[in-house]
Amino acid sequence: MKIIETHHIAKVYRMGNNIVNALQDVTISIDRGEYVAFMGPSGSGKSTLMNIVGCLDTPTSGTYSLNNHLVSEMTENELAEVRNKEIGFVFQTFNLLPRASALENVALPLIYAGYSRSEREEMAMAALESVSLADRYHHKPNELSGGQRQRVAIARALVNNPSIILADEPTGNLDTKTSYDIMNLFQELHDKGNTIIMVTHEDDIAHYSHRIIRLRDGLIEWDRKNENINRGRPVEA
Repeated sequence: MKIIETHHIAKVYRMGNNIVNALQDVTISIDRGEYVAFMGPSGSGKSTLMNIVGCLDTPTSGTYSLNNHLVSEMTENELAEVRNKEIGFVFQTFNLLPRASALENVALPLIYAGYSRSEREEMAMAALESVSLADRYHHKPNELSGGQRQRVAIARALVNNPSIILADEPTGNLDTKTSYDIMNLFQELHDKGNTIIMVTHEDDIAHYSHRIIRLRDGLIEWDRKNENINRGRPVEA
């Protein structure tokens, strides 16, 4: 079943007198349960494509369907609900509230979803358990390592049981060993049936995914199945 379909989308930014074609005629489809990497150098359009897929931005032209619903026809309230319930976001900089505990950070999306306090705590603890961090639930971000902070961010992305997990350079602020630990966790999440879409510029990180879409200058350079899946060790691209 197709969960994401874009048809000839383009994104144009106007910066003063300059026009930047961030995306040009991008058509992709992603099935439920796939593990896909958007890869490419800086300025290739991969983050712009991620933002459009995550309903954080809109294309200048073309169409985007999420779960067979045309995103351009959604109201602002519907888009906010999609971002909160259908998509789990994992960012390079973690985006955790510094004064909140791990449990409180993970439970944050559930406040907007209308769950009671006891429901939020139960669901957030279950999400922390899924990333092997339940024993650190009361710790604040500055009391956690970089890898633990990213695990909290992943638990927060999982807490609403979203259709899609979007990870934007999820290992960008981590050392090599911790990066591989986090990527092994993503593999475990994919094995459980989660749809994962990741942005990265690193070859070895991209090779954890099962399909790689490489962008260059706002166009798809190639889109192919990954025949050399990295399962916990660096690989040659």
